[in-house]
Amino acid sequence: MSEIDFEELAEIELQKDEAEHAIMEKRKTSFTPAACEDTELSINHPYYDVARHGIVQLAGDDNSGRRVITFSCCRMPPSHQLNHSRLLEYLRYTLDQYVENDYTLVYFHFGLNSRNKPSLNWLQRAYKEFDRKYKKNLKALYVVHPTNFIKILWNIFKPLISHKFGKKITYLNYLSDLREHLKYDQLNIPEDVIRHDQNLRDKQKGRPPPSAKVPPPRPPLPTQQFGVSLQYLKDKNKGQLVPPVMKQTVSYLKSKGLRVEGLFRRSASIQTIKEVHKLYNQGKPVNFDDYGDIHIPAVILKTFLRELPQPLLTFESYDQILGITGVESSLRVTSCKQVIQGLPEHNYVVLKYLICFLHMVSQESIYNKMTGSNLACVFGLNLIWPPKGASSLSALNPLNLFTELLIDFYSKIFSSRTVPGEILP
Repeated sequence: MSEIDFEELAEIELQKDEAEHAIMEKRKTSFTPAACEDTELSINHPYYDVARHGIVQLAGDDNSGRRVITFSCCRMPPSHQLNHSRLLEYLRYTLDQYVENDYTLVYFHFGLNSRNKPSLNWLQRAYKEFDRKYKKNLKALYVVHPTNFIKILWNIFKPLISHKFGKKITYLNYLSDLREHLKYDQLNIPEDVIRHDQNLRDKQKGRPPPSAKVPPPRPPLPTQQFGVSLQYLKDKNKGQLVPPVMKQTVSYLKSKGLRVEGLFRRSASIQTIKEVHKLYNQGKPVNFDDYGDIHIPAVILKTFLRELPQPLLTFESYDQILGITGVESSLRVTSCKQVIQGLPEHNYVVLKYLICFLHMVSQESIYNKMTGSNLACVFGLNLIWPPKGASSLSALNPLNLFTELLIDFYSKIFSSRTVPGEILP
C-alpha cells in the first residue's frame, strides 16, 4: 500500500473516530479545544502563541523520578489557528530542558480530528528532527486511548522507527492504567479526556462503574522515613535536624560519586529503588555498596525530597520564588537570600545541608558535567512545587533559576544565619 493510500486510510479512521465520539457524547461533531489557561504564562514568552493552549505540559515525575511531559490533542485548535511549525519548535524548546536527563512522555490521543491534525509530512519531519539526543533519554512513551488511526500511523512510520525506540512505547486503553507507571494526580488531565475515558468504560460495561471507596490514610510507621514531615523525622530520630536518608545518601555520594559523569541525571532500577525505600521505612540498615550502582543513592535522595508532605522551600515561598525573573540581575542573589532567611529554622538547616553538598558537586563539574545550572534542572522541582497540582512549564525558568542561584552563590546566601545543632556534609 502506498504512502498516499495510508494517508487516505488514516483520514477515514479519524473521521470514524469523530463520528463515534460524537455518538458517545451525544452532541454535534463541532470541535472546541479544551481551555487550559496558564495563569503563570507571560505574554512575553517566546512561544506564547502556542504555549497558551496548554497542549504541552510538565506533569511532575513518574515512579522512577523522571520528569513527565504530556501532549494533549484535545487542546489543539483547528489547523488554521495553530502554526504547526511553531508547535514543533515549542515542543523541542520544552524537551531541550530535559533531554540531558531521563524523561517520560504521555500522549493523550483523544481529540485529534480531521480539523486539527498536522499533516503526515509534519509528523515525519517531527520524528526526523528529534534526533538521538532526544530519543536516547526518553525512557517511556505512553499512548493513551489509541485508535485504529494510531495503528495506521505505526505502519507508515515503521520503516523509520528503530526497534529499540519501539520498545519504549506502551499503549494504554484507560486512564487508570497510568497509575501503575506515574503519579496520576500530578497529570492535569484535560476534562474532555476524563469524560471520554468514562464513556469508554460505560460502553464496555454497559453501565456506569460504582464509585470506588478511598480507604482512610494509614498512620506512618514509627520508623518511616519517606512521605513524613521534617518534624516527624526529628522527633523519631533523637532530635537530629538532618533526616537520616539525606545524611546517608549525601555522605555516600560525597565519598564515591562527586566525579561520576551525569550524577543525578540517570534513573535506576525501579525494583531496587522500591527495595531501598522499603528498607528505610522499616528502619532496616541500607548499604549502598551492596547494589553496585552510584545512581541508586542519587535517586533515593531525590525521591526523599519529592515525597516530603511540604516542599523544603515551603508552599509559602512559592510565589516569591516565581518572581525571581522579575528582579534585576544584580539584585537576584540578595532576593534569594531574603527568601531563604524567611524559611522556618528546620527547613533552613536541611536546605543548607543539601545545597552545600550540591555546591560541592558543581565544583567537580569538569568531571561530572553537573554545573549549577544542570543540577538546578534536576533539583528545582524537588525543592519547591505549588500547593495544588504540578508546576506549569512557564514556572520552570524561575524555579530553576532560583535553585541555580542557591547552588552557585551558596556561601553568600547561607553565610549570615547559623542554627544550633546544624551540620554540614
